[in-house]
Amino acid sequence: MNTRLVNLRARFVAAGIDSLLSLRPENRSYLSGFSGSAGWLAVTPDRAYLLTDSRYVEQAGQEAPDCTVVQHGRQIIDTLREVLHDAGVKRLGFEKDCVTYQQYEALREKLDGIELVPCAGLVEKLRQVKDGIELGLIEAAVRIADQAYAAVKTIIRPGRTEKEIAVELEYRMKQLGSERNSFDPIVASGPRSSLPHGQPTERVVSRGEAVKMDFGAMFGGYCSDLTRTVYLGEASARQKEVYAIVLEAQLTAIAAIKPGVRGGDVDTAARQLIAAHGYGEYFGHGLGHSVGRYIHEEPRLTAGSEDILVPGNVVTVEPGIYLPGWGGVRTEDMVVVTDTGCRILTTAPKELTVLRF
Repeated sequence: MNTRLVNLRARFVAAGIDSLLSLRPENRSYLSGFSGSAGWLAVTPDRAYLLTDSRYVEQAGQEAPDCTVVQHGRQIIDTLREVLHDAGVKRLGFEKDCVTYQQYEALREKLDGIELVPCAGLVEKLRQVKDGIELGLIEAAVRIADQAYAAVKTIIRPGRTEKEIAVELEYRMKQLGSERNSFDPIVASGPRSSLPHGQPTERVVSRGEAVKMDFGAMFGGYCSDLTRTVYLGEASARQKEVYAIVLEAQLTAIAAIKPGVRGGDVDTAARQLIAAHGYGEYFGHGLGHSVGRYIHEEPRLTAGSEDILVPGNVVTVEPGIYLPGWGGVRTEDMVVVTDTGCRILTTAPKELTVLRF
């Protein structure tokens, strides 16, 4: 029995629906197991219908054994109408943050006799707590990123470009089993390391500079997320100072993570420490986010977040300090919330690292 479908159906009454149409790829794959790029999933009280085209029918039959796979005709919405009418659907929920207005208009026109009900977070709420299988896949994705980082550290030298380093990260992760990047790698060096999401350029890295790398792998449909900042040949006193503050903030936040704690309170633990050292205005983004089938999920570790942590949440902890014109530091690990606290999934060393060559 697919417990994910059972748990979803248990939420129908409170949402005022008798069925749900899911178009969001992450939700569709979570509920059905189907990894193809094209398909609509309609979950009714008795069955789950996976509508896809001829390219994916065989694959869907293999990956989604708990679903009735239906090859749709020229217009998927016409096939959906037939399926829903046969199933006796009266109130169909749809993902209001995913369905476009054009799609909504088409659904409203074609699904005569069926009331459309906008919904938000029905599946995403279920996805917040990872089961054992999901956690195993996430840990595999984390291991790939950890090992790629270890390999790439050996080839970072003055004279290499940010783009070359990014390509090496992608290659190593692919070589180690990654299906694809969980997001486009961030590599920013020297003064550019003050850019929290600095994309890699042709800039050549030099001795004494920081190289900030943020990247992740995907394995079994699940993501990882890792950031490390390293120094080439030497690190100045100020670089060491800023690095130590960021690391202390991260360790402080990790120690605050446990069931029942608000995400905003974990963010505060790191933010107050950075502010106490005089760098508060240079930590502008949230402390962390959940990771799963998508790189940015709920719950969030951000200022003011009321999200309550529970066992099975997998979140990043990634404080940073970014000084325009000088550079920046970020250190990021992934942790899973346990019954008593949390367990760090990332194993890549995070003490200050000076690469020798």
